[in-house]
Amino acid sequence: MKRTVARNLAAVVAAATLGLSACTVADPATPTDSSGKLSGSLTVACGAMEDWCKAMTDAFTKKTGVQTSFVRLSSGETVARLEAGKASPEFDVWHGGPADGYGAAFKSGLIEAYTSPNASQIPAKYRAADGSWTGVYVGVLGFCSNQAKLAELGVAAPTSWNALLDPKLKKNVATAHPSTSGTAFTTLWTQVTLNGGSEDKALDYMRQLHNNVLQYSKSGTAPGQTAGKGEVAVGIVFTHDCVKYRESGMKDLKVTLPTEGTGYEIGGVALIKGSKNPAAAKAYIDWSLTPEAQNIGPTVGSYQVLTNPNSTKDERMIDLSTVKLIDYDFDKAASAKKALTARFDAEIAAQPKS
Repeated sequence: MKRTVARNLAAVVAAATLGLSACTVADPATPTDSSGKLSGSLTVACGAMEDWCKAMTDAFTKKTGVQTSFVRLSSGETVARLEAGKASPEFDVWHGGPADGYGAAFKSGLIEAYTSPNASQIPAKYRAADGSWTGVYVGVLGFCSNQAKLAELGVAAPTSWNALLDPKLKKNVATAHPSTSGTAFTTLWTQVTLNGGSEDKALDYMRQLHNNVLQYSKSGTAPGQTAGKGEVAVGIVFTHDCVKYRESGMKDLKVTLPTEGTGYEIGGVALIKGSKNPAAAKAYIDWSLTPEAQNIGPTVGSYQVLTNPNSTKDERMIDLSTVKLIDYDFDKAASAKKALTARFDAEIAAQPKS
């Protein structure tokens, strides 16, 4: 199942909105109040920015009365926590973070298929045909550069992947670790794709980049902050994170994109297998696909491209039709993730820098 974001993103005709009222018939095993409405609590593993996670869960609590909390985790951390707690899951829903992480979790039996009645509102290219995940936003991988730091080093803002290998950028590139971060795995799989599917060539590139990396962070959003503070010249992040940091006061930050092509994420939402409150979890998923929920993102400075065509566009969202996107195969990425990140750990991250 190969999904590529089209260069010309035409609006699609949305299906009739199906509200939460369709989700108020409770599962017999789910706590309900005397009127039969949803009740109890819900815990979300959230892969986006913390303020986005809080705004989403607070809004759902207010709308439904279900006491909803979240734990902010990177993609790799989420899969590890789900695996560790498989016998008695601590989470009910996974919300946010790249879809290839969801694919890996589904293959491991950690999430279960659920096709929301609202999924028909989301273009098919933004959801898994098997119902394992549905996309709520799209983010583009790019470079987040500190212009003052670049000027100090005598380097132009990078516009290609090879530009990151410039010796002048030694210890001046920040990226996350692909074992923990979905953003960083997107970087790694982008190199596989740009190299015709060769994992060896992709790792060769990452090995060269290794010498310029100051440190590998756990979180995929952290490199943008590191660049914003002037600790490095360039961070590799999803571009909406760079925009958020710039708007928060890190004015030296600038977004650029690699001309040879770049990867992207489809931020997903999925039902955790063994959820203790499945009716409320499904209701949360249904709601997350509506414009009401998706429009919350920009109110807290999160400018991902939204998947529901009826959601509100913001001028700070990247125009996907202007970006050269690679043919990012989420299924192949999910299948390769465990072995490829293990190779990265052993062959690159564990090796000394020259």
